[in-house]
Amino acid sequence: MQPATFNHNQMKTLPTFHPSTPHILIEGGVEFHLGKMKGDTINYDFDKMLIYLNAKGKLLFGKEFKIYQEDYQIIYHLCLYFIQDEVNCPKFNIDPTKGILLSGPVGCGKTTLMKLMRHLVPHRRPYHIIPTRNIVFGFNNLGYSIIEQYGNSHFYCFDDLGVEPEGKYFGKDCNVMGEILLSRHELFLKYPVLERRSLSGSKGSRGVTHITTNLNAEEIEDRYGNRVRSRLREMVNVIGFDKNTKDKRK
Repeated sequence: MQPATFNHNQMKTLPTFHPSTPHILIEGGVEFHLGKMKGDTINYDFDKMLIYLNAKGKLLFGKEFKIYQEDYQIIYHLCLYFIQDEVNCPKFNIDPTKGILLSGPVGCGKTTLMKLMRHLVPHRRPYHIIPTRNIVFGFNNLGYSIIEQYGNSHFYCFDDLGVEPEGKYFGKDCNVMGEILLSRHELFLKYPVLERRSLSGSKGSRGVTHITTNLNAEEIEDRYGNRVRSRLREMVNVIGFDKNTKDKRK
């Protein structure tokens, strides 16, 4: 696998991180160097990123956590995306200005990876991971304000797209997640230049939309319609586990 590069002059950092060392992360008093600085560029090392992700995973999910070698290619692509590698992303048709749709069978580790990867780049604006079931339950109680709440410019990862029930409010059915994705697509078109390195939400920008799902493209179309499927193509990079990937929870 090729090394990943990132020009740190093109980013903003959280106040607790020094802008000159975003590749040095500290966990439990231990320093993890994810690469080396060369001039104004960080040469990230994938093996060192794996070491950090494995250590952080154990802290987050327990000592039984492990990164499987068969998942390295998926993780490599995710790493390229999250460090916004300007050299290697195009080689894998990854657009850093879009979100990620991470697909795969039940138990392959999609949600775990999306929870883990955001720690790789703590100097970047975080995204909130929201189960789609919770969003629909909120809609059933509060109504259409939920669509407005999640169809905004915030950064979200909608977890388990496709497992949520149909929404119902005062007797009217609503495909809640479909409506939210359409709303977010409108912002995507309205603000085509993503302020992806901004640290806080602002009017006049579009948020990143990440998704995890067990559905394939055809199933997404069956559930949400061709309109949503078409717009997702514009909004996200599709990264998929092999359909035969084993259930890691067993």
